[in-house]
Amino acid sequence: RLEEQVEAHFGEHPDAEVLLSQPGLGTVLAARVLAEFGDDPKRYTDAKARRNYAGTSPITRASGRKTVVMARYARNNRLADALHQQAFCALNASPGARAYYDTVRGRGKSHHAALRQLGNRLVGILHGCLKTHTPYDEATAWPRNVTLAPAP
Repeated sequence: RLEEQVEAHFGEHPDAEVLLSQPGLGTVLAARVLAEFGDDPKRYTDAKARRNYAGTSPITRASGRKTVVMARYARNNRLADALHQQAFCALNASPGARAYYDTVRGRGKSHHAALRQLGNRLVGILHGCLKTHTPYDEATAWPRNVTLAPAP
């Protein structure tokens, strides 16, 4: 019942089209992401601020000769969970996201670390789309990873 209400009313939001164009986001997950981020366009000055709030950007701790890059633990857990689900769903929905994930995995990262990095990238793409009010475009989002088939 709640899912039906979300689906009935989410389309009325001005940013619904932009959110639904993102790979891996359906109506319910897009509504959850919107609810956690909020819809004030001035809340996040840049993509880094949005990534930090989401908890997808890594933290670098350096001391003397050691530098360690770790996952961010101070984050909005509901949003981080939604973005993790989006990243996982985007693997099948977007060839660019799949290529990016495979590249990260090829560097020796674990499945969850690769999903976090993909989620971080998707948050940056979402920020740009919301800022310019343009729907997601595969060729613009992943210019190095996507090879477009020639037109017949």
